[in-house]
Amino acid sequence: MANDHYQSSSSIHLPENARRELKPGEVYRPILQPEYRFPEVTPYSFFLGLLMAVIFSAAAAYSGLKIGQVMEAAIPISIIAVGIAAAANKSKALGQNVIVQSIGASSGVIVAGAVFTIPALYILKLDASFFQIFFAAALGGFLGILFLIPFRKYFVKEMHGKFPFPEATAITEILVTGEKGGKSAGVLVTSGLIAGIYDFLFSAFHFWKETFTSRVLPFGEVLADKAKILFQLNVSAMIFGFGYLIGLKYALVITIGSFLSWFVLVPLINQIGSIVAGGGDNLFASMQPEQIFSLYVRPIGIGAIAMAGIIGVIKSSKVILSAFSLAFGGFLKGKPKQVSSDDNLRTQKDIPMNTLLILLAFTIIAIFIFFLFGVNITPLQAIVALLTVIIISFLFTSVAANAIAIVGTNPVSGMTLMTLILSSFILTQVGLSGSEGMVSALIIGGVVCTALAMAGGFITDLKVGYWIGSTPLKQESFKFIGAIVSAATVGLVIFILQASYGFTKEDYVRNQNKFTYEELLQIENKTASKELMERYQNELNKAEPLVAPQANAMAAVIQPLMSPEAKVDWMLYLVGAFIALFVNWLGISPLAFALGMYIPLPLNTPLLVGGLIAHYVEKTKDEKLRSARAQRGTLIASGFIAGASLFGVIAALLLFFKVRLYDIVGNWKISTEAEYLSLIMFALLVVYFIWDTLKARPE
Repeated sequence: MANDHYQSSSSIHLPENARRELKPGEVYRPILQPEYRFPEVTPYSFFLGLLMAVIFSAAAAYSGLKIGQVMEAAIPISIIAVGIAAAANKSKALGQNVIVQSIGASSGVIVAGAVFTIPALYILKLDASFFQIFFAAALGGFLGILFLIPFRKYFVKEMHGKFPFPEATAITEILVTGEKGGKSAGVLVTSGLIAGIYDFLFSAFHFWKETFTSRVLPFGEVLADKAKILFQLNVSAMIFGFGYLIGLKYALVITIGSFLSWFVLVPLINQIGSIVAGGGDNLFASMQPEQIFSLYVRPIGIGAIAMAGIIGVIKSSKVILSAFSLAFGGFLKGKPKQVSSDDNLRTQKDIPMNTLLILLAFTIIAIFIFFLFGVNITPLQAIVALLTVIIISFLFTSVAANAIAIVGTNPVSGMTLMTLILSSFILTQVGLSGSEGMVSALIIGGVVCTALAMAGGFITDLKVGYWIGSTPLKQESFKFIGAIVSAATVGLVIFILQASYGFTKEDYVRNQNKFTYEELLQIENKTASKELMERYQNELNKAEPLVAPQANAMAAVIQPLMSPEAKVDWMLYLVGAFIALFVNWLGISPLAFALGMYIPLPLNTPLLVGGLIAHYVEKTKDEKLRSARAQRGTLIASGFIAGASLFGVIAALLLFFKVRLYDIVGNWKISTEAEYLSLIMFALLVVYFIWDTLKARPE
C-alpha cells in the first residue's frame, strides 16, 4: 500500500551522488525512498507495459528485417510513458513508468535475439515453425533474466559510480524530468528536438552524409587504397550523446582499442600480404580497409570479447558464489540467510535465490525438451546442445551486462557468431551435420542471442530502478511476462512476414502467387520453357524481399561450418584473447578495449569527442559549478539520445511506406561536398552542446 511520503513534483531530482563513486561510509538514497512503498505495478502500468511490448516488438521486428536496424525501444517507450501520464494528469507516476518501461523494453531485446538468427533458417530453405521461433525467443529471454539476477547487486550497487550506464542515464533523466517538469523539462525537450531534427536531416533527407571519412581529404584515397589507413567519424547526435555520458575514461579506452584495429592491424595485415607476395599479387591490395577489418580483424575483436567475458566472470566470482551460497543456505535451513540489513530494504529485494534456482531448473528442463522434440535430435545431441547453451549464456551474460554498463552497446551479434562457430564445431563431433546440424546450431544461436540481448537490456532497467528507487523483485517478476508477450509477437511477425514477403527473392516471388505450383515445380527441376524462365527471371529482378542482413550473415557462416572438414581461423580468436589478457594485466578494462576493437571505427570516434567535451566542460575548481555543469550536460546528452531515437523511429516508418525523402536532394547525397558538410554540421552541434552546458549556474 502506497503512503503519502512522496516528494512534490518540483523537488524531485536525482541525488548529487547518483553517478559518482561513493565516499567511505556514504550511502546512496534514491528518489523513492526504500522505507516507503509507492505505486509501481498497477493495472495502468501493467497493461500499458504489455501494449508497448506488443507494439514495439512488431515494429522492431519489421525494421530489423526490412532495413537491418532494430528499433530502439527503451527510450521511446520512456517518452511515451511520460507523455501518457502527463496527458492523463496522473500523479505519482514515476514508479509506475519504470514498470511500463521495463515490461515494454523486452520488445527490443527479444526481437534482436530472434531476427539476428531465426530468419537464417528460411534463407537456407530450412523452414521454422511459429513454435520454434516462440520457444527459442521466450526460453532465451528467461535464461537471460535468470542468469542476470545474481549479478544485479554487483553491477547496480557495488559498482556504483564506476560504470557510466549511458542508456540507463538517458532513460532515468527522461522519467525524472517528465515527473517534475519545470526548466529541466524545457532543456530536455529543446535538446531532443535539436538532435532529432539534426539526425533526421541526414538520415531521411541525406542533406549531409552520416559518416565523414578521410577519403575526401587530399591523399586520403591514396592512403586508404595503398596503405589501408582510413579515418571515419559518424556524426550522429545520439552517439555523441552516448560519448558524453560514458565520459573520457572509458571513451578513450574504447577508441584506443578501435585505433589498434584500424591503424595498426588493418595496415599490418596488408603489409604482411605485400611481403609474402614478394613482388607478386598481394591478396589484400584489391580490398578496402573495411573488408580487411570485417574478414580478418573483427574476429580478433570477437576473441578479445570472449576472453574479456571469462576475465569478468573470474573477477565477479565472489559475487556469484555469494549469491549461490545464500540460495543453498536457504534450502538447507528452510529460509534464506541475510548477509546485511540492506537486504531487508524494499529497494534491495530480488527474487529469492532458492526460487531463482527452481525457475532456472525448470527453464533448463524446458530447453532440453525443446531441443529434443522441437528440433528433433537425439537425447545425447540434446544434452550437448543444452550444455553449450548454458555455458556460453552464463559466460557471456556478464559480458552483455558489462558492455551495456560501459558503452550502452551490446556486441550480441559478435557473441552469437562465436556461439554459432563453437556450437557447430561441438555438434559435428556428436554426429550432427548438414541440414539437421544447421537447424540445431541456429536454434542454439537464437536461444543464446536472445539470452544475451535480454541480459544486456535488463541491466539497464535494473539500474534505472536502482537510481529511482523501484523494487527489483517487481521488475524481475514482471519482466518474464514482457518476455513471453514479446516472444509471441515477434514469432507471429516473423512467421507472417516470411509468408507474405520472404527473405530471399525466390521466396518473395513464390509468395506473390504469380506462378502455379506446377510452374514452380518445372522451374525448380529446370524443365520449364524458355518463356516461363524469362517471366520468372523478370519477377526475380523486381522482387523486394526482406533484407535480414544479420540473419543472412549467420546463414553464410553456418553453411560451411556444418561439415566435418569445416575450417575455422581459430588463431585470429586466440590473438584477440591474448590481447585482452595483456590489456587486463595493464589495469585497463579488457571489455571496453575489446569492444573498441570489434565495433566499427565510425561508431567509436564520436564517443571520444563526447568524452573530451565532458572532461572540458566539467574542468573547474568550483565544485558547485562543476556539479551544475555535469547535471545540465547529462540532461542535454540525454535529450540528444532521446530525440535522435524518436526521430529515428519516424525515419524508419517512412522507409517502411517507401517514402524516400532523400530523392529531393538527388545526387547531392553522394557528393564530396555532402561529406564535408557533415563535418561542419557536427562541429556546430558540438559547439551548441558546449555553449548550452556552460550556461549552467549553481542553484
